[in-house]
Amino acid sequence: MSKRQIFDQVSDMETQIGELYEQLGDLKGKLSNLLEDKHRLEMENHHLRSRLEQADDDFKENEVVKETSNIPGEGYDNLARLYEEGFHICNVHFGTPRQEEDCLFCLEFLNKTKK
Repeated sequence: MSKRQIFDQVSDMETQIGELYEQLGDLKGKLSNLLEDKHRLEMENHHLRSRLEQADDDFKENEVVKETSNIPGEGYDNLARLYEEGFHICNVHFGTPRQEEDCLFCLEFLNKTKK
């Protein structure tokens, strides 16, 4: 092998090493961008999970309030007692004595407040 061929081979290897170095730099830049994106997405994911957890807690608190507000209260008990004692509780004949028969208006009112 002549000196010229050896020099050409070394020159070609140097060019290839330069190209590989460029490719390595590009890969390093892409890896850096990917790591930044990963970190940003992890932070966003953490933030969204926190918001979801907070919204879930708020929803559960509202559920408890709604469930307790559907329970008939003392007023309902008083009206039911008055009806059982023989008085109308409907808006048509409120407070007047019933004639030993059920009043559809009163019963509808009692059923409406149970729901």
